[in-house]
Amino acid sequence: MPKSPSTPSRKPSTRNRKPLVYGAGVVLAAALLGFVSYRATAPDHSGSGSSSVADVTADPDAGVYPELAKLARRDAGDKLAQGRADAPVVLIEYADFKCGYCGKFARDTEPALVKKYVDNGTLRIEWRNFPIFGAESEAAARASWAAGQQDRFWQFHAAAYAEGAKEKGFGKARLKELARQAGVADLDRFARDADSASASAAVGKDQEQGYGIGATSTPSFLINGRPIAGAQPMETFTSAIEAAAEKARNTEDAKSGKGGKNAEGAGDDAK
Repeated sequence: MPKSPSTPSRKPSTRNRKPLVYGAGVVLAAALLGFVSYRATAPDHSGSGSSSVADVTADPDAGVYPELAKLARRDAGDKLAQGRADAPVVLIEYADFKCGYCGKFARDTEPALVKKYVDNGTLRIEWRNFPIFGAESEAAARASWAAGQQDRFWQFHAAAYAEGAKEKGFGKARLKELARQAGVADLDRFARDADSASASAAVGKDQEQGYGIGATSTPSFLINGRPIAGAQPMETFTSAIEAAAEKARNTEDAKSGKGGKNAEGAGDDAK
């Protein structure tokens, strides 16, 4: 099937593509994520419909890979994360600032997830820079990391994903302007940090992890080890998050001797 050059299914450069070593189950998950990742962002597919693989069944263990769940860093000092480090559910997002579907998720879905799940302690969101569209993508990824060093990553994220922002490009002057919009206090330090070896190393580490799980396009997600690809509708994310939260509650109940009693679904306040 021919691929439109405007879709985010373009294959990334192979220079950092070192596969991570996991068990056979995760190799299958990686292959599956790669396939679904293409389907979710292929030509004539809006990315707004849920694919069969992204659907979450009544079984909270279906499609979940424990080895992938271990990729959550849960570092309280992570500048590119939001939510409690000990939240029962971690959503890891692999994304590119030049990706239109990533922008759709950032504008249409992520704020609602933050309000419904992050704010009440159920969910933690961990960002992974996964630039696949060339030099400007990589520059934007390093710039986002640099903004994070001054605790303004999520503000930079919002500015870079604002409607029409990517069409203006991510040259140096534009990145500095985005940092200014994000409220980065020291713009000279921002510029130095963005061009530093530390920024390149941090972005490279995220890229390597993304390649290792089989991500071939953006956005790609893991929710407690469950792969989801593309800017899926809100319902896909809420189903996955609530299934993961229920499983976490049952596990804690079993450990504490409560006999696995089921609590009400996470986010009941939004009913």
